Amino acid sequence: MEEWNEMLFERMERFNDPAAINMLGVYYKDGENGFSMDRSRAVQLWIRASELGSIFAHYNLGLSYANGRGVEQNMRKANHHWQIAAMLGHENSRYNLGISEENNGNIKRAMRHYIIAAKCGDKKLLAGIKKGFVLGIVTKDDFEDTLRCHKASCDEVENEQRNEAKAIMGVL
Repeated sequence: MEEWNEMLFERMERFNDPAAINMLGVYYKDGENGFSMDRSRAVQLWIRASELGSIFAHYNLGLSYANGRGVEQNMRKANHHWQIAAMLGHENSRYNLGISEENNGNIKRAMRHYIIAAKCGDKKLLAGIKKGFVLGIVTKDDFEDTLRCHKASCDEVENEQRNEAKAIMGVL
């Protein structure tokens, strides 16, 4: 554990590595891996990592601002960070944007976010999109397209080589 932490600090200090900086933020947020819990320090690290392009740091900043952990609660800033991460392909950020829109009464915008996330393979959103279709919020074309894209995304992830690798690693 100590070697791992030293390696992360080295990668942060010598290489300005956004992945290492983000991971250190996670450890400070949760008080894990020998670090004391310090959510303000976590946020500082995530700001640095996000400035270096880490989509995970943007996601974590969104959560921090949404929940007021380590910073003052600010949904505008939470949504800003989730938008950046979502545009770079982070599905959970896209989902959180949908939740935020839904909480603000923007059901159609929420459904657009959910559709994008479902097309990328997010299974939990399919039932909600089906409900949106039944209620007339989602068009038949959008619903069918979402199902098609979702299936293609899942098929792409689930292939024989991946399943073999999972079996070898004991995941299946």
